[in-house]
Amino acid sequence: MKLTDLKSSKGSRREAKEVGRGRASGHGKTCCRGNNGQGQRAGKGMRLGFEGGQTPLYRRLPKFQTNERPNRRVWTILNLSDLEKLSNQKQITPELLLEKGIIDKLNDGLRVLGDGDFKSSALVKAHYFSKSAKEKIEASGGKCELIEVKSRELNNKKTVKVEKKTEKKRQK
Repeated sequence: MKLTDLKSSKGSRREAKEVGRGRASGHGKTCCRGNNGQGQRAGKGMRLGFEGGQTPLYRRLPKFQTNERPNRRVWTILNLSDLEKLSNQKQITPELLLEKGIIDKLNDGLRVLGDGDFKSSALVKAHYFSKSAKEKIEASGGKCELIEVKSRELNNKKTVKVEKKTEKKRQK
């Protein structure tokens, strides 16, 4: 095989359309650009999304708005019926629930709700208990222990600035 034997694969290269070589060619006179107007002029042409002066699609559609709070807490919710699966344990913690595969992930905290029955005298640790869940756990001889919810610092630079300002005020 020689360098002269190499050829590009079929369909990878396209010959340029030869225009302006007489009417018989099919691409003569106006060179496939039509008769007069903006499309026939040289230069950049119309911008992307231009619809000839008609209100374009991106302006006809409403603006996107959301009611999602970006810094809201996302709780992992667990019912007493799910906790009943670990009734043989003396202590039920979020780490144990993750280990046993009862919950997939612990987002910002664990909320225990009172749907179902609980017949164990275990110590249950969570970040929040509903009123009915707490009553059912304590009625069966168990205990509810609240875990402190960690506060999230949203913007560390912002908190540092605020701390510096308060220190300056204290010094005065």
